[in-house]
Order: sequence, then structure tokens, then C-alpha cells
Amino acid sequence: MRRILIVDDEPHVVRVLKLALERAGYVVDQAGDGKEALDYLQRSEPDVLITDIDMPRMTGRELCTHIDKELPDRLFQIFILTSRAEVEHREWSRVIPNVSFLEKPVSIRNLVARLDEHFAKVPISQA
Repeated sequence: MRRILIVDDEPHVVRVLKLALERAGYVVDQAGDGKEALDYLQRSEPDVLITDIDMPRMTGRELCTHIDKELPDRLFQIFILTSRAEVEHREWSRVIPNVSFLEKPVSIRNLVARLDEHFAKVPISQA
């Protein structure tokens, strides 16, 4: 099973994404912010992490920085959902491997297509 972790502090966003991704055949876990996601990552590794940037307690940017430092051998892809298109909000991610941006509001069809495309490139043993 392809496991996806959604990290967002807006329950309605999580609900919509989770429902759509489960319908597409993915197993979906969720975390309400970066701190919850780090706790999850201490116990399990998803195949893909989808995170918002603006969240309380720990932002998506801080989460990605922690992942890069604490889990340098991680294999999972990170998709960052953001309405912030400014260059400075993307520059920091270039030093972190396997990070892609998705513009909000995200199209469910585009998200599923990006995930399907990603998994088509990943050997089953890695996912």
C-alpha cells in the first residue's frame, strides 16, 4: 500500500484531501502540524508527505528542515501545499532533497496525477 501523510492545521482541508486520496487507492494518515508529523515520523515513514507551510507550533518549512537534519536517509517525497508563490518561499527548499510545491487551492485531480506520476517512477520496494 502507498502511504501518504497529510500535515495541515485546517481540518476541512485534511478531510477533503484524505477522502480524495483514499478514493484513489492510497492509505492516508494525518497530522495537525509539524510537531505531530515529527512524532509520526519517529514511528513510521510514509511514501509521501503532503504539508502546508503556515501552521501553528511548527511550520511546514520548519518541518522540512527538521526532516532534512534528523532523517537524512529518508526516501519519501515531500509535497508542499502553499498559496505563497514568492521566490523566497521556494528558495529554502532547494537544499532539501525530494521537495516539490503544489499551489493552493490544489486541484484534487492534479494532486492525484502528481502522486501517480511520482509512484510510477518509484520501485515498489521503495514505496
